[in-house]
Amino acid sequence: MTVLDDLQAELTAATNRLLATTAALSDSDVTAPSLLAGWTRGHVLTHVARNADSHINLMTWAKTGVYTPQYPTPDARETQIAQGAGRPIKDQHADLVDSSGRFADMLGSMPPEAWAALVEGMRPPPHPAWYLLVRRIREVEIHHVDLDAGYTWADWPDVFVQRELHDAMACRPRAESTISAVRAGDRSWTGLGEGPAVAGWAPGVLGWLTGRLSGDGHGQPDGVTFEGLRLAEKPPTAPPWLTMPAPPGLPATPPEEYP
Repeated sequence: MTVLDDLQAELTAATNRLLATTAALSDSDVTAPSLLAGWTRGHVLTHVARNADSHINLMTWAKTGVYTPQYPTPDARETQIAQGAGRPIKDQHADLVDSSGRFADMLGSMPPEAWAALVEGMRPPPHPAWYLLVRRIREVEIHHVDLDAGYTWADWPDVFVQRELHDAMACRPRAESTISAVRAGDRSWTGLGEGPAVAGWAPGVLGWLTGRLSGDGHGQPDGVTFEGLRLAEKPPTAPPWLTMPAPPGLPATPPEEYP
């Protein structure tokens, strides 16, 4: 028994929640702005669908041993998103269903030894293929919030929040840190750099770390506090997130649990 079974079940549940949200949208909803600057909800939905296909490319690499890039080029990725963003909701939803189904089929065809193969996304470091499931869950959960369609950081499952906090801390760029510590529920990380400590309910802290939760530039956002701010000092901006697609030192083969 490895973590793969748990991750697949988690991904199925996350995908079903996203599909339920998408099924309730209208054509006019799709053209409305998302929480991502410059992107409509249609951009977000198209990106999530194409991301599934891109992860299939990486699983193909792991399965066959033949180098298969996640996307042909960064420009091709952007072009695909732009071309698909304006489609009506019926087409967007069907694309999500189909691409998620292709991803699930590919998971089922992976031989056990392929999960230990090293693959690499659009930037380093390389990582074992089993971690692709973690990356795909991240895409579905984070971008579900980005749709700004009722699902928020407060809805993230605890298992996702705890894993993403772990990985965000493992991938943190210390040289660019804006905070000295993170305290999320009963977990803490210290010695991160200069600045105040961010603390609060774990989903809120993750929301802030991922740029999905911010204040108005003066007050502190709901769900988190900043310990050590001077009087009238503005809260810091979140440090860079996902500077690496995977943390260093991952187990080569799927562990029994992760993290």
